[in-house]
Formats: sequence, structure tokens, C-alpha cells
Amino acid sequence: MDLGISQRKALVFGGSRGMGRACARQLALEGVQVVIAARTEATLREAAAALSAETGRPMGFVVADITTAAGRDAALAACPSPDILVNNADGRPPGDFRDWSTADWHAALDAMMLGPIEMIRRTVDPMIERGFGRIVNIVSRSVKTPQAELGLSNGARSGLVGFVAGLARQTVRHGVTINNILPGVFATDAQRHHVEALVKREGRSFEQLWEERGRDNPAGRFGRAEEVGALCGFICSAQAGYITGQSLLIDGGAYPGTF
Repeated sequence: MDLGISQRKALVFGGSRGMGRACARQLALEGVQVVIAARTEATLREAAAALSAETGRPMGFVVADITTAAGRDAALAACPSPDILVNNADGRPPGDFRDWSTADWHAALDAMMLGPIEMIRRTVDPMIERGFGRIVNIVSRSVKTPQAELGLSNGARSGLVGFVAGLARQTVRHGVTINNILPGVFATDAQRHHVEALVKREGRSFEQLWEERGRDNPAGRFGRAEEVGALCGFICSAQAGYITGQSLLIDGGAYPGTF
């Protein structure tokens, strides 16, 4: 299927590794001009070179932290007026809410709610003026199946999803869609960091917990980052203009509900 987005411009946060990198890869394969943004220059350089070699398309990159005004400015200087925006930031480590400070909450909100909303604010009106735009937020299944130890992510990501629910109904008539991807357990660095934190809490080995999390999924395995990339590619396509305000689970069937 030709997704109809060749020569569009995309800005992908967290694009140097994991799901963000997979989204950048898929968009580049579809002919999109992609700029990846992240906080670590060395990782960005490696990712941009590898993705350029694999996809046959130049991959731009910018050192930018979505939680800061300077980082957001840098990202938009590197990719002015993107047609596609992918918001993606690491979650916070698991823990007990009794131990979280106000600073912990502010850091979670800046990364997973306020930073993405600010990027939406700065890009959505130019998209409306051009008559095309795709905004994708990579969040987490925790907004539908909250886990107590992930309270920082539960709260901050749910705030973003709630905000999008209203805005997405206003922009779609102008050709701009806003959707959320809700990944379950995926074999990424973020998942490894999560399991490492659980090792300290539960006193079991990393290997035991890792094997258990993949085995217990209905699919019998972890997801692959490329599967999120493929879903992102379709949501960003010309054919997906009637899909907006949705939170799309990609979790191997782990969510137990009918709806």
C-alpha cells in the first residue's frame, strides 16, 4: 500500500532508539523526510547514520529535550513546520507513590504530558493551514490498565490522552488527526530498565522476570519495536484521515476488556 505521505516532513522525538527509532525508520521507508530528536548526540548520530543507510534516505537529527523550552525550540529549528509529529518520551521508574516528591511529579508531567502538549500547540495550527497533519503520541497501555507501581506514568500519560480527546475532534475537519499508540510489553531498552527496577523490588533475577513477562502475554512473546513503527506509519498515512482521537492498543491481547 502506498501510504501517500512521500515527501512529507516528520519530527520524531525519542527517535534514536526503541519505538521512536522504529517509527522514524518506517516513515523514512515511506519516503518521508525525517528528523529524529533525542537528548544524547552520540546515540543520535549512530541512529541517523544507520537509518540513512538502511532506508536510502537522509536522516536529520537534533539534540533536543522535549521537557525544556530550549529543546523544543531546537527541534522546530531543525524541522520547521512538520507535517507529522511523533511525541515519545521515556516513562518514569516504578515505585511507591508515598516516596515520590513534587519534583518527581513535575518531571513526569514535563516529559509525558506538558512537553508533548506544547509541541502540539506549536505545530497544529500550521498543519491546519496546510490542510494536512498527523500527530501521534506514543504513550502506554497503563492508561487503560494502570499498574500501581507506574503511578507517575499512569497519571501523566492519562492527562495527555484526555487532552487529545478534546482537541482531536476540532482538528480533523481540517485534515489533521491526533492519535495515541498504547504499547504493551516490548523488547526495548525501556522495558529492560523497568524490569531492572522490579528486580530490586521483588528480589528475583532479571532473567526470571524477563522470561515471565514475555511468556505470560497472550501472544507468548514481547512485541517488536518494528510493529509499533508499522502502526505509526499507517496512522500517519493519507488513508488514515478518518481516524482521530483514538488510543490504539498494541499489546498482544493483554488488555482483558471487550471494549
